[in-house]
Amino acid sequence: MRRAAVPSRWRRTRPEPQPPHDLEDMMGPTGTNAARTESERPPSLWRNREFNLLWAGQCLSDLGSAMANLALPLLVLHLTGSPAQAGLVGTTGLLVILVCRLPAGVLADRLDRRRLMIVCDVLRIAAYTVLGCAVVAGAASLVMVLVVVIAGAAANALFSTAEHAAIRNLVHSDQLSTAVARNEARSYGTSLAGPPIGGLLFGLGRSLPFLGNALSHLLSLVAVLLIRRPLQQPRQEPTTSGGAAGLEGLRFVLGNPFLRALLMIAAPLNMAFTGMIFAIVVSLQRSGTSSFLVGLASMIFGMGGFLGAFAAPVIQKWLRLPRLILVLAWATAALIAVSALFSTSVLAAVPLAAAVFLGPTCNAALFGYQAAITPDHLQGRVVSVIFLAATSAAALAPGLAGLLLAHASSGASMLVFSLLVAVAAVTATFSSGIRSMSTTP
Repeated sequence: MRRAAVPSRWRRTRPEPQPPHDLEDMMGPTGTNAARTESERPPSLWRNREFNLLWAGQCLSDLGSAMANLALPLLVLHLTGSPAQAGLVGTTGLLVILVCRLPAGVLADRLDRRRLMIVCDVLRIAAYTVLGCAVVAGAASLVMVLVVVIAGAAANALFSTAEHAAIRNLVHSDQLSTAVARNEARSYGTSLAGPPIGGLLFGLGRSLPFLGNALSHLLSLVAVLLIRRPLQQPRQEPTTSGGAAGLEGLRFVLGNPFLRALLMIAAPLNMAFTGMIFAIVVSLQRSGTSSFLVGLASMIFGMGGFLGAFAAPVIQKWLRLPRLILVLAWATAALIAVSALFSTSVLAAVPLAAAVFLGPTCNAALFGYQAAITPDHLQGRVVSVIFLAATSAAALAPGLAGLLLAHASSGASMLVFSLLVAVAAVTATFSSGIRSMSTTP
């Protein structure tokens, strides 16, 4: 499916966007979909050269980033001996990503997305090559590490936004949710494999994770260069300033009842997941649990999402998006409450992993739906608004969890997150925006 560019005057009238008929499979069976023949079905994603190039390149890029993210604080600890300065590196990266989210959406919609991705990869190759060589030469410093983290985080925010915005130009509209599910599997898989590989490489040579990350971005660059299909539709000259252009994405999201309701539900869900993971890790450490078991708990979280990403296409056949959101919200509230009963045991990770299992399916259906109803010239900005709302709430979660753990027991602290998700579940249950999607013709 391809949509014609929406003229600039849409901002005054702002008609309610309607999902295309070929997305009705996300909401329920229809006569239109039932009438489809085998010959009308698009080829498998595994035979889509352009999408597979982008996906494979980002598998390597994400793996390199996960390796470097583990090695960066270890390098700072080696250079300074200060845990506080090591923590500063991670915080700086998260803040840069948050600050860059909305500008990244504007750039992804106004500039050529392929060129933007190429620039991001070149910047990351240069930054991590310089850092790796400096480590080899014994010339690395905290200032250099911070500069590399800032450059890398900004490039990551730009690249990921452009990639999400480009997906609908690479795959058939019927396959949008499946494509997002594959990206979810990629993300969880690299987050599981990257840190152990990064730790191993850092032990063999402190420069290796950073040079390996530079190599991964080089391979990503090659993959992007090999993509032949345009990553955006033809553009008109922009008629608004950068600030006004950024607000267009926000207006589109707030003007759509379903997306507007989703922001109110996604923010507390993301905060609860992030806060619970932090709370379980801290609770295990405070109870004297071995580092190996703490690491095992973190691995259980990741495996829940990884397996959920592979199961997403099957689950979507059972649960359409509106009902999926309700099931995810209520199940998460209940499972977090169960986790609270085992707050000082590794078993606390199991119910939370079960809740995380549904997350990739929900993300796949959501972003597939969003990509289909959003005009191409607004893709980057709409994605950036959704990302910003979700990640901003998640960024506050460790602080909230730490505050709760300082004044209450581990179990009581975790129950607060269960109540937070319960509020989101009630919102989803009675939201007219969620109901309107299920009844959209």
